[in-house]
Amino acid sequence: MSNTTLAPLDVEGAVSARYSEAARAREESLCCPIQYDAALLAAIPPEVLERDYGCGDPSAHLRRGETVLDLGSGAGKICFIASQVVGPEGRVIGVDVNEEMLALARRSAPLFAEGVGFGNVEFRRGRIQDLGLDLDLLDGWLREHPVRSSDHLAQLDGAMARLRHEAPLVAADSVDVVVSNCVLNLVRSEDKRRLFEEIRRVLRRGGRAVISDIVSDEDVPEHLQRDPELWSGCISGALREDRFLEAFEQAGFYGIEVLVRDETPWRTVAGIEFRSVTVVAYKGKEGPCVDRKHAVIYRGPFREVTDDDGHVLRRGARMAVCEKTFGIYAREPYRGHVDLVAPHVLPTLAESRAFPCDASDMLRDPRETKGVDYRVTSEAAPTCSTGTASDAGCC
Repeated sequence: MSNTTLAPLDVEGAVSARYSEAARAREESLCCPIQYDAALLAAIPPEVLERDYGCGDPSAHLRRGETVLDLGSGAGKICFIASQVVGPEGRVIGVDVNEEMLALARRSAPLFAEGVGFGNVEFRRGRIQDLGLDLDLLDGWLREHPVRSSDHLAQLDGAMARLRHEAPLVAADSVDVVVSNCVLNLVRSEDKRRLFEEIRRVLRRGGRAVISDIVSDEDVPEHLQRDPELWSGCISGALREDRFLEAFEQAGFYGIEVLVRDETPWRTVAGIEFRSVTVVAYKGKEGPCVDRKHAVIYRGPFREVTDDDGHVLRRGARMAVCEKTFGIYAREPYRGHVDLVAPHVLPTLAESRAFPCDASDMLRDPRETKGVDYRVTSEAAPTCSTGTASDAGCC
C-alpha cells in the first residue's frame, strides 16, 4: 500500500493515470471475477475483453428496445453486451473521461457492429458527475479560445454553461436505463451527490438506474481515503453499503432494491470488507397527490411496510392512496406485492380533492371505491381455482 498523501484535487489524476495504463495492458487487481453470458461475449473484440474492469453485470437487468446509458464505459464491454440485449431497436451510449479507454471502445465499435449486423452503440467523452458537458466539444472551443490567463476564466465558464444548455452530452429525460459497473466509487466524495442527481436528471420518468459497485461494511477512514493506489483501486471512494442506498433516496429515487450482494468480500483492507452489490432504483414519484378513491392491499409477508413516500401499508388492509401512488404501485418493483383496487367509477378531477399524503396510514372504506349507492347482487361464482364446480372436492 502506498504511503503517498493524496490531496482531494489529485483523485481524478490518480484514477486517470491508472486507467490509462490499464487501457494499454490488463491489470488483474482492477476487476472482480464476473460470469457473463458467453454467447454475448463471443461478439465482442478480444482487445475489449482483455481491457475490461468491473464488479458486476448490470446488463443482465435490461430489456429489448431500451435506451441505455453506461457511466464509465471504459473499453466498452458492458455497452457491447447491452447492445445485444436491447437489440437493433434499442440504443446504447457509453460515457467515459479517459481518452485511452475511449479510443479503444471507439475503434472496436465498427468491428462489433459488423459482427452482430447492426450498430446501436456510441461513445461520448465526459465526466459522469457532469453529464451535461461534452468534453470533446469543450476541447474544440478551447482550441479556438485558449485560456492564457485568469482573465479568460469567465469566458471559459460561460462557454461551458452554453455547451451544457445548447449541446448537452446527455439530455435530460432521455434514457430508459442508466447502468454502471464499478465506477461510482472512483468519483471524488465531494462530487458524489451531484453524480446521483445527474443520473436522475438524464432518466425518463419511470426509468431506472441499475448500478454495480463496490461498497464497504464500515466507513472508510481518512488515511485510506488519502491513498492514491486505493482510490484508483476502487477502495478509498467506496460508500458504506447503507449510505450507498441512501444516496439514491436523497437524489429522489424510489423503489430502491439490492438485486445482488456478494456474500464473500472482494477485498478486506484494515479489517474493512469491500464487496460488490448491484442496486436498482427508479425515477418518477414526483407529481400532485389527488384523491380519486384508489386503494391498495399489501399481500405480505411482513405485517406492515413503509414506502419511500412514507405510506404505511398494513398486510391485508385496504389502504387509501392517491392516484399518483396507485400508478407507481401498478409498476415494478411494487406490482407483485400489492393488489390494486381501482374505483368502479373514476371521479373527475373537478370532483376530486387533494390527497393528504402526510396522513400516511389511512384505510379506504370499500364504499368509497364501489360507490355509496352500489347495490349489485350477483350469482355465486365458482370457488375452485381449477376444474369446474362439479369436480370432486369442490363445493
